[in-house]
Amino acid sequence: MPTAPVALRAAIHQALSSNSGLLAALGGARVYDEPPRDAALPYVTLGEARISDASADDSPMQEHQLTLHAWSRQGGHREAHVITGALLQALDDAPLQPAGHRLVNLRFALADIRREPDGRTYHALVRFRAVTEPNN
Repeated sequence: MPTAPVALRAAIHQALSSNSGLLAALGGARVYDEPPRDAALPYVTLGEARISDASADDSPMQEHQLTLHAWSRQGGHREAHVITGALLQALDDAPLQPAGHRLVNLRFALADIRREPDGRTYHALVRFRAVTEPNN
């Protein structure tokens, strides 16, 4: 059985890779753990994760703080906002099923959309909070 962080990350990747709204916003299946060197923009990458113990009583639980990154270079901030919205639609309170674990909840936490120093690229950091527990 994979660990909760590995299982949750795989479930999120699968959910994003099959979400028609996100695929339309990206212009195709451009969701990566590690983007290829020549990845066409726009795309989304699975980013940093912070895992902490959220156990209650005798129930082992983990809290996951997950960051997704969206990258865009299409004349202004609009595309980055559209992709961010598609990420929210795809994941906020989504009924994912990470292998060997139960997803207690998955909720949007915050988004930060900014222009990168090159002046052309927009970068959206989209954070979610999840809680998991092992399947019994």
